[in-house]
Amino acid sequence: MSDEVTLYYNPRSRAQMAHYALEEVGAPYKLVHIDFESGENRKPDFLKINPMGKIPTIVHRDTVITEAAAIIGYLADAFPAAGLAPAVGDPRRGTMLRWLVFGASSFEPAMVDVMMKREPVNKMMAGWGDWDDVLGALEVMLDPGPWVLGDQFSAADIYVGAELAWAKTFGAPGIADRPKLLAYIDRITARPAYQRTIGATG
Repeated sequence: MSDEVTLYYNPRSRAQMAHYALEEVGAPYKLVHIDFESGENRKPDFLKINPMGKIPTIVHRDTVITEAAAIIGYLADAFPAAGLAPAVGDPRRGTMLRWLVFGASSFEPAMVDVMMKREPVNKMMAGWGDWDDVLGALEVMLDPGPWVLGDQFSAADIYVGAELAWAKTFGAPGIADRPKLLAYIDRITARPAYQRTIGATG
């Protein structure tokens, strides 16, 4: 069975994170562009693969995986030679999973709130507090650094690092005032796999 990964993709989406993960793990892959403007993601052929009509979606060894955090975690396990996921039973795996899921469940919705200028929800009701709380947690995540797991780059860095780089690019408030986050973004964007991803998509 082929080890090639098929990524259903549009560069104007979270699929860019999955693309970056594929470059980091060194997996053979092909990109299938999904055209949002024509509604290709809502057409029957794609809905057979992902009934939610969302990307990123990957297919690997006849298995469909959706949701960016799940895809990144899956790829780290499926291609262990890249060293992006500690083994089951290694306590560092818990730390990796903690921050990988934090990226999707707390960082991203808080970022969407602040970037879309939504009315803030009650801080006690939001699962992430507010934007400043999230940025503060990310600084704690990087203690001692340079990566989430200290000296070991991991799947959590792919998700959180790419999301932070996106937030900085689009002017999310507060990041420019936090040197630790700026230095982390610089380390992420300097990685060859990140550069290849950006070079492929612009």
